[in-house]
Amino acid sequence: MQNTITSLFPVYKALKHTHFMSGAFTFVSPVHSGRCLLSSAVKGFKGVVMSVSAKMLQFMENASWIRKMFEEGARLKSVHGPDNVFDFSLGNPDIPPPSHALESMATHARTMFHGYMANAGYADVRSSIAVHLSGMYEVALTGDDIIMSCGAGGGLNVVLKAVLDPGDEVLVLAPYFVEYGFYADNHGGKIVVAQCDEQFLPNMDKIAEKITPRTKAIIINTPNNPTGRVYPESILRGIGELIKKHPHVVVISDEPYRAIVYDKREVPSVLKHIPNSVVVTSASKELSLAGERIGYIAVSPVLAQKKEIVGAMILATRILGFVNAPALMQKVLADCLDERVDVEIYRRRRDVMKAIFDDAGLRYASPDGAFYLFVQSPVEDELTFCNALVDERVLAVPGRGFGCPGYVRFAYCVDEGIIKGAAPGIKKAVEKSLI
Repeated sequence: MQNTITSLFPVYKALKHTHFMSGAFTFVSPVHSGRCLLSSAVKGFKGVVMSVSAKMLQFMENASWIRKMFEEGARLKSVHGPDNVFDFSLGNPDIPPPSHALESMATHARTMFHGYMANAGYADVRSSIAVHLSGMYEVALTGDDIIMSCGAGGGLNVVLKAVLDPGDEVLVLAPYFVEYGFYADNHGGKIVVAQCDEQFLPNMDKIAEKITPRTKAIIINTPNNPTGRVYPESILRGIGELIKKHPHVVVISDEPYRAIVYDKREVPSVLKHIPNSVVVTSASKELSLAGERIGYIAVSPVLAQKKEIVGAMILATRILGFVNAPALMQKVLADCLDERVDVEIYRRRRDVMKAIFDDAGLRYASPDGAFYLFVQSPVEDELTFCNALVDERVLAVPGRGFGCPGYVRFAYCVDEGIIKGAAPGIKKAVEKSLI
């Protein structure tokens, strides 16, 4: 074994000479004119070229602005210290999970079986969720209508895998979460964008004109990331009426922020108002368990071809490599269906941030939920404003990352002290951008 490990050192050395050529990852070794001399354990390895997908290289180049700004924030923190950087780039919940969730983890971790279960998840967990959701969504659901998922992102991929054929279209409403484009591409689809109105609410005419015979799904997100808007019941009814004319289209409602709403605002039921729909959600935000990757898919009981689509989703869960949602967290989620983080903390932060923006003369649509403010840039090119913010060690995400140039997203899932500390820099960045 020692000889085998030692023989791999030329490969390690070769990594130091790696470079990119013509969209391919070219592996050049300094040993013997590009050949790595390995022991018999890896005999035959030529070590010259390792190809990387040209598509993935392009995706990496155009990767999420959210992550780019988060990484810039990490760099600034390493230079100036974390207390001197005001990072609003990433929607990563900072409020501790409810104590009951942590206690449930500890209890089940010691007592449960941690092996495989059915790909759709534990039957008792799915039944408990169905009972809970039947009241929330005002439709009669059973455990057969629920599929456990690896967070909302995993759930969205499962749904899209189940419904898309190569070349099919997924309609998204701008501004939208950037990962939707990658998720659609994962399964041979492509996104088509319909712009929302000036208040960031869906426009029925713009949605209708974008639907084609290739449209297989519409993704809606309420409460919305990046705007925090909650779509009113009239909007959902309008989408439901529109879909009656296009029965081949399924509406996918991405709802990880459903429990984070303010001012007694209610989130209307997608399953009630849009029969051809599925809901995808997670415990990431409402329980502050983003890293645990637990969520579920809830299928309308009257969805066209429900049996076939549910079967396809269950198979997709397996063949996408998820196999099943995390066993421990399924049990924890079932124990915590009525638990929530303290939403009042987010409301206070929203109001503090709104006051800061008001003082700086910035315009925005007040969020009804989630923990984002989507602010109109004081200049046409929001990158100019974002760069001015970075100069003040304030990190926010350009709106073009959400398909909506001219705006900037601030995530206020950070300590209130950070929000208040950013106020002078935000005001100065506005003034600098207007010079």
